[in-house]
Amino acid sequence: MAGDVDNRVPEDVNKIPARNDLQSPGSGSWIWKAVWTVVVIGAVPLLAFGIKYYQDARLVRRHEESVRVLGTEGLFLFASLDTDHDLYLSPEEFKPIAEKLTGITAPVDLEEEFISDPNGETLTLEATMQPLLLDTMTKSKDGFLGVSHSSLSGLRSWKAPAVSSLPFSASQFRVFLPPKNKVEVGDTWWVIPSELNIFTGYLPNNRYQPPAPKGKEVLIHSLLSMFHPRPFIKSRFAPQGTVACIRASNDYYYDIVFRIHAEFQLNEVPDFPFWFTPGQFTGNIVLSKDASHVRHFHLHVPNDRSLNVDMEWLYGASESSSMEVDIGFLPQLELQSSGPSTPSVIVDEEGNVIDSWDGGSEPIQFIFEDIHWTSEISREEAARRLEVTFYPFKKVSYLPFSEAFERAHSEKKLVHSILLWGALDDQSCSGRTLRETVLESSPVLALLNQSFISSWSLVKELENLKQNSVLSEKARLHLEKYNFPVEMMLALPNGTIVHHINANFFLDQTAMKPEEEGATFSFSAGFEDPSTATYINFLKEGLEKAKEYLAQ
Repeated sequence: MAGDVDNRVPEDVNKIPARNDLQSPGSGSWIWKAVWTVVVIGAVPLLAFGIKYYQDARLVRRHEESVRVLGTEGLFLFASLDTDHDLYLSPEEFKPIAEKLTGITAPVDLEEEFISDPNGETLTLEATMQPLLLDTMTKSKDGFLGVSHSSLSGLRSWKAPAVSSLPFSASQFRVFLPPKNKVEVGDTWWVIPSELNIFTGYLPNNRYQPPAPKGKEVLIHSLLSMFHPRPFIKSRFAPQGTVACIRASNDYYYDIVFRIHAEFQLNEVPDFPFWFTPGQFTGNIVLSKDASHVRHFHLHVPNDRSLNVDMEWLYGASESSSMEVDIGFLPQLELQSSGPSTPSVIVDEEGNVIDSWDGGSEPIQFIFEDIHWTSEISREEAARRLEVTFYPFKKVSYLPFSEAFERAHSEKKLVHSILLWGALDDQSCSGRTLRETVLESSPVLALLNQSFISSWSLVKELENLKQNSVLSEKARLHLEKYNFPVEMMLALPNGTIVHHINANFFLDQTAMKPEEEGATFSFSAGFEDPSTATYINFLKEGLEKAKEYLAQ
C-alpha cells in the first residue's frame, strides 16, 4: 500500500556472482592473462637460445677435452670417423676401424628394390690397370716441397686392381636403362645426379671411408671397388655423378654410353688423406631393353691426354690444413666384360631344364646373333652430349690447338685460348672456378660463339709442341705469357697474343668493387654479375686491339 516499506530482499542481493560475471574485456584479470601469454611466448625463443648456448658450450668443453686427451693429430683421426661431429663414435662410425682390425668387411647394402633372379643371366667383368707413372708428377718427388714418403704411400702401393675378376647379374645393369621420357637416340640423363655447384661449395677433404651407397649408386660402387676398396662415387667437387646417353637403339637393344665422375681415397690411418681423382671414367654398355641380357660392357679412364689424374693430399690435422696438389698420367684403369651374359640354366617351352652349368663343368656354349641398329649416332657425338650435360660451358666448341688456329685463319677471327696445368673439361682440372662461372655465362657463350674460335691446352702439351716446326712458334708465344695455374689469352691466327689475363688476377679483380683503386677492368652496366661483366670486357678489349688485323 502507499507509504509501506517493502521489506522483501531482492532475489539477487545475496547471490554470489560467478568469476566470469565480474570480468569484462577491460578488466584487470583479462590484462593479466594477456601479460602471461606474452611472457610465455617470449620465453620460448629465450629458452631455445639457452638450450643452444648450453649445447654449444658443452661441445666446446668436449672439444677441449678431446684435444687434451688425443692431441691435435689424434683428434683429426677421430674427427675423420665422427661423421655427425658430435664427438662420439656410433657403431656405424666405428665400423671402418673394426673392419680394419678384424679383417672382416660388412657386406654392402643390396641395391634398393633389387631382387636377384637365381635363373637370370650373369656376366664376368675383368679389371686391369697399369699404375700411375710417378715420374709424370710434376712437383711431388720425395723430399721435394716437403713431400714425405708416407704422403705417397697409398699411391706407391696401388699396383694392381683390388679384384681382378668378378661375376655380376645382368639385371643389376638395369640402372643404365633410360627413364621413360628418354627413349630417343641422343637423349642424355643423370643416372646419379650431381649435388654440388658453385654455390654449395665442395665436400670435405679429411675423410677416409666413403658413405654407404644407396639405390643406383650400389652398382657403380661395386664396379669401382674392383679397382680400389675405397671409391667415392660422388667426387668432392662439382660436377659429380654419372650421366648416360643413348648412342644406338633397335627393337630389343640399347647401346648406352656413360661418364662417371668419382675418386679414390688411397691413404689409411695414420697417414693423412690422399685423393686420387681420374679426369673421368667413361664407357658403354650394350644391353637388352628389359636388362635380362648384357652383350658388352666396358669402363675405363681415358688415356689420350698426357695428364689424366688429379691428386690432392692434406699436410695437417684439420680441413683447413695446407694441401699439396699434383697431376700425373695413368696408363690404364679398365673394366671389360669377358663375354656376353649367359644363363646358368636352359629350359624348354614347358619349363623343363635341358641344360645347366654349376660353375665347375664346361660352361654352356651360346651363339649370339649380330646386332643391327635401326637408329644411332657416332661415339664422338654421344661423348659430346655427355660433356655438355656435365659442363654447360662446352656449348662453345673448344678445338684442338692446331685446328683452332687453322679455323681462325680461314674465318679471320681471334683465338680465345686457355692454357692451364690440368684439363678444363674433366676432373683433373685447374680451371674449375672459371668453367663453373664466366665460361658458362649466357652473354659470354654468345660472344664467344659469335666472334671467337675457342681452344684450351695443357702446358705440358704445348711444351711438347715447341718441338714441332709448324706449331713451335705459336706454342712458344703462349708459354711466354703463361703464369700458373690458368692463363686466358686472345691470339691472332699467327699466334701473336694481343691480350691476356691470369685466372687468379681475374678472380681478384672481380672480387673488387668497381670504384676501388686498382680495379683494372670496368664493369659494364648491362651485366649484374661482376665476373661476367669483366670477362665480356676482356674479350671486347681483345677485339679492339685486333681491329686493324681483323679489318684486313
